[in-house]
Amino acid sequence: MKIKIAIICLAGAITCSAQESEVPLHNYSLRQCIDYAIEHNIAVRQSANAVEQSAVEISTAKWARLPNLNGSAGENWQWGRSQVTEKDPDGKEFQVYKNAYNFGTNLSLSSNVPLFTGFEIPNQYALAKLNFKAAVADLEKAKEDIAIQVASSYLQVLLTQELRQIAINQTELSKEQANRIIRLSEVGKASPAEVAEAKARVAQDQLSVTQASNNYQIALLDLSQLLELSSPQLLSIQDADTTFILNPLTPPDEIYQYALSSKPEIQAAQYRLLGSEKNIRIAQSGFYPQLSFGGSWGTGFSSNILEHFGKQMRERQSKSVSLNLSIPLFNRFTTRNRVRTARLKQIDQSLQLDNTKKVLYKEIQQAWYNALAAESKYNSSEAAVKANEESFRLMSEKFNNGKATFVEYNEAKLNLTKALSDKLQAKYDYLFRTKILDFYKGQIIE
Repeated sequence: MKIKIAIICLAGAITCSAQESEVPLHNYSLRQCIDYAIEHNIAVRQSANAVEQSAVEISTAKWARLPNLNGSAGENWQWGRSQVTEKDPDGKEFQVYKNAYNFGTNLSLSSNVPLFTGFEIPNQYALAKLNFKAAVADLEKAKEDIAIQVASSYLQVLLTQELRQIAINQTELSKEQANRIIRLSEVGKASPAEVAEAKARVAQDQLSVTQASNNYQIALLDLSQLLELSSPQLLSIQDADTTFILNPLTPPDEIYQYALSSKPEIQAAQYRLLGSEKNIRIAQSGFYPQLSFGGSWGTGFSSNILEHFGKQMRERQSKSVSLNLSIPLFNRFTTRNRVRTARLKQIDQSLQLDNTKKVLYKEIQQAWYNALAAESKYNSSEAAVKANEESFRLMSEKFNNGKATFVEYNEAKLNLTKALSDKLQAKYDYLFRTKILDFYKGQIIE
């Protein structure tokens, strides 16, 4: 029981320490949030690790032409009947068989260097470099993906923040009108039903504020999770920029032509297609003879020989050099099938590149039409806001002069609130869609 309590306390202490080590992000801009997410996102870090692995593979392929060097040492013991060297009284040596205990020591060094491998080594090196470039492109793609996710979540926080402020403003307006109606009822100029209706409107607007606040907290939570923060309380973002300009949209075909030469997913597919050509060359190397040069050195000691250890190790040395040529004659069609497989993989990589281009074009088309729709929606919502503002102004004058009921006044206020909310949603939808287009044009999201 004490051990369990200690483990729980230790885990709690580690958790608290981890949370305390996190630095709060105060008043962060979109660009700062994106940079922070790129630094801490697990998927991005995994892609960065893949780049490091590819760099190691380049190093391995680069030094494949160097000679290797291997050393070995061995010690052996024998029991039983064996041939033993002995000396007679005159000092002459002779061999006898008898039961004996023998031991020996062996040392050796060997080296081998490839001279010709059917062009496999240079193609392996070229393939490793292409794989490294593809891994770098994958890393850039991972960074771009997280940037888009953060941008969407960041704008959602700004949207819910402004919607909450609209709800608060409408609540304050409802409270003012409710207080006015209560004062009128005290002098007999408003009915109890109107007072009850005004109080109900205030309660409903307060509920809307609560819902808007909850939506804001959820949006902030989503953003903080993208940033790998343990709590949304650690994050605060900059206030929304009220300036807003509708800029002309770049045609989708023009964006696509730029994206073809800059987007990392296209570059990665192109590098892998080039790598498939190297794989074919590597497979074809099995048709060529293999030539290598080798050398070795060895020595040993045996207790059967009546000489001391140092002398034996000096006098029993052996050295050798060799030139080895291996000519493939028949390997059960293994090389032929490897070449066929490599060619099929090349076709697959070519199809993958074509598909990546088509997907990119579809994404740009979809993003462009979404931005166009968002622009049209914003223009319509802006017109609706102006019309509802004028309608609410006139209805407020009529209500204050006793020429309109509270129900009519409340309906005009609700229409204005909805128009303002629709305009905000259209605004942030347009901002996000245009940032997507900027992203495809290679511009930094900020």
